[in-house]
Amino acid sequence: MAKRHPVRTSTVPSLVLLSDARIDAVLDRAIKRLPRGSALVFRHYHLPPLARAARRKQLARACRARGIALVDAGAGYGPASVLRGPAACRQPLRLATAHDLRELGAATRCRADAVLLSPVFPTRSHPGARGLGAVRFLLLARQSALPVIALGGMTAARFRRLTATASPVHGWAAIDGLS
Repeated sequence: MAKRHPVRTSTVPSLVLLSDARIDAVLDRAIKRLPRGSALVFRHYHLPPLARAARRKQLARACRARGIALVDAGAGYGPASVLRGPAACRQPLRLATAHDLRELGAATRCRADAVLLSPVFPTRSHPGARGLGAVRFLLLARQSALPVIALGGMTAARFRRLTATASPVHGWAAIDGLS
């Protein structure tokens, strides 16, 4: 097993909601259902810059009121990209994405606080893409030096099944599964 990252896992949320054009109409309601200490990854790539900034400000206010970290995904959300906004030094949390062992290493090198490892299962966000599956996902998660957050086709029930036995998984993230 890889050496664990020195970040205190108590600062890494175990539940992460990712924004998406499909759920924008219900996003405010979804934020209200998130427990304190969760996170929202703000993407909203579908909006032009001014509208995106206004929506971010609105959601930031709702997140602050609920004790939810807002992580700005910036301009992209690619493999091993650190999710950060223009004011990266003020980010409460640095997350990275990974899909394989090489990208897990890249996430560690970029000093992320945690990594969203995906896709665990097939997902509506990427139609036709194969998921890692539970076994491969868990094998990869055990190799991570960072806290791992499961992403891709995740629901509360699937998370419980993934963590039914001793598991290296810190938490889970979703778009549809939390909206």
